[in-house]
Amino acid sequence: MPKGGILCIVGARPNFMKIAPIMKALRAGAAPIPAKIVHTGQHYDEAMNKQFFADLGIPHPDINLEAGSGSHAVQTAEVMRRFEPVLDQEQPSAILVVGDVNSTIACALVAAKKGVAVIHVEAGLRSFDRGMPEEINRVLTDQISDLLYTTERAALTNLTREGIDPARVQFVGNVMIDTLHHNLKHAVPAAQTLADTGMDFSQGFGVLTLHRPSNVDHEESLRGLLETVGQISQRLPVAFPLHPRTRGRIEHFKLEGLLAQGRIFTLPPVGYLHMLGLMREAKLVLTDSGGIQEETTALGVPCITLRENTERPVTVDEGTNIIVGQSRKKILAAAEEIFTSGGKAGRIPEYWDGHAAERIAAHLRGWLDALGAREAA
Repeated sequence: MPKGGILCIVGARPNFMKIAPIMKALRAGAAPIPAKIVHTGQHYDEAMNKQFFADLGIPHPDINLEAGSGSHAVQTAEVMRRFEPVLDQEQPSAILVVGDVNSTIACALVAAKKGVAVIHVEAGLRSFDRGMPEEINRVLTDQISDLLYTTERAALTNLTREGIDPARVQFVGNVMIDTLHHNLKHAVPAAQTLADTGMDFSQGFGVLTLHRPSNVDHEESLRGLLETVGQISQRLPVAFPLHPRTRGRIEHFKLEGLLAQGRIFTLPPVGYLHMLGLMREAKLVLTDSGGIQEETTALGVPCITLRENTERPVTVDEGTNIIVGQSRKKILAAAEEIFTSGGKAGRIPEYWDGHAAERIAAHLRGWLDALGAREAA
């Protein structure tokens, strides 16, 4: 194994769920892999960060860059600026990045420019929509990564199409599902999370999450989605944990009345264990989140995705997910199918078994040994 350890990068809440089982696996066994956590501060809500780290049992970050918010360009540049001196000081053998947030591409770029190996977990996912900033982050990170771990077999097809050597790619499964399996027994019961909402959920409930700019940044789109969910809520009350961005857009467009007209019950942002409890007990979930598409498939809960595409096609091909975009007709039809027949049964995709991080750690030990041998030669 080479002299330097690994710097594991987290920046936004979706990263936390992915890094938790990886850190545990790297530090397990007779030959732990030296690893430190670098928190870029891309999501900088201190209370929420502490809650996620506590819920998931993630070690406190060794380094915090405190990059903060800004436009995509400003945030990416600030993370790069703050990460470079850390990389110079730590002299790691590799950095490990997860997912597709700005911190992922920012730290990968700095490492690649300085000749430090880049490991990308959750590689090869594609929505084929270059209008999504996350898609740009995915494509570029994969291109400069030395080792790419994939969550589904179709990812290899995407990577080879883009000229990436299959020898750099390893199919290991989905670390998000590792976290889900590990924490399911600790999930907070929905009754506890919904206790203060006044919701009567004795006959069941749905869950809604919205945060993507395409859905919340334009009044017409946001109004249409809230009206449609309001129609669904007449048959099934809907719990709506409000992302701060979404709350701000609803207030800006003065759409609060749409929430009051139906049986949509808003909640403040909830922690992972609370959200896991809500999803586990829900009759249906409406979302524009990539991670929730995966989690509902793993839980066997019907998912209606309010996007025109998905970078996680396995959740549609094998899981419980259906893509409807912003079409009121498609959303209501999907909900009606769930009400009448229970929706798609789905099945658990290959290697979504709770052991993906263990496969990563086992493979990574051999890869690092080979890297160390090359450095010593």
